[in-house]
Amino acid sequence: MILYIIRHADPDYENGTITEAGHREAEALAAWMAAQKLDAIYSSPLGRAVHTMEYTAERCGKTYRLLDWAEEITGMYQHIEGVGKVSPFNVPGEIIMNQPALPSHDTWGEHPCFTVHQPQLNERIEEIRQGSDRLLEQHGYRREGAVYACERPNKERIAVYCHGGLGVTWLAHLLNIPVSIAWSGFWLAPSSVTTVVMDRSSEQWAMPRCVAVGETAHLYKSGLPVQYRGIASDNF
Repeated sequence: MILYIIRHADPDYENGTITEAGHREAEALAAWMAAQKLDAIYSSPLGRAVHTMEYTAERCGKTYRLLDWAEEITGMYQHIEGVGKVSPFNVPGEIIMNQPALPSHDTWGEHPCFTVHQPQLNERIEEIRQGSDRLLEQHGYRREGAVYACERPNKERIAVYCHGGLGVTWLAHLLNIPVSIAWSGFWLAPSSVTTVVMDRSSEQWAMPRCVAVGETAHLYKSGLPVQYRGIASDNF
């Protein structure tokens, strides 16, 4: 099975939709995803994800389902001196990684940048994990600890249209990476596609293997620029 985790196109946050550039991205993305011959389409209920996804659903002639747990992680901002107001998934990497010991599954939330919003942050992450587990089990892969039992091995192709922070948080769960390390190390461009294959190496077990993170080949093919929304860098 192949899972495509797709960030919404260039956002118009104020109006809960996508920009004019975002509509062009969504059209290019739809052509790209139609070639993947999708079996199922899901989306966050937020407008910017739905309006991106609708181009693909129409192009593929498929219905879709909304996943409440796939909304963006919001409302838990922290003010960091010299940086400003940031979401948990946008805390600067040097703050997370410049510690005596690297964050683990058990310790990542102990950093002051994250304790200010506990336990709400942990509850939200757990909601994402449980939502992921339910979705994959519906498609034949039941999570047991950090591995997945193959209850119905298949070659389905599933697309979920969601958000940058949500997508990285989900990827951390799938790959069993401490979430703050994933936040500091990955960034997903608007309309980008992250591809995870359920790699079945035995009759009993399958493991998620990420074969591509934040692909934007559809933009290059259509002559569209990558929008660097949500990354704090002067390199672009």
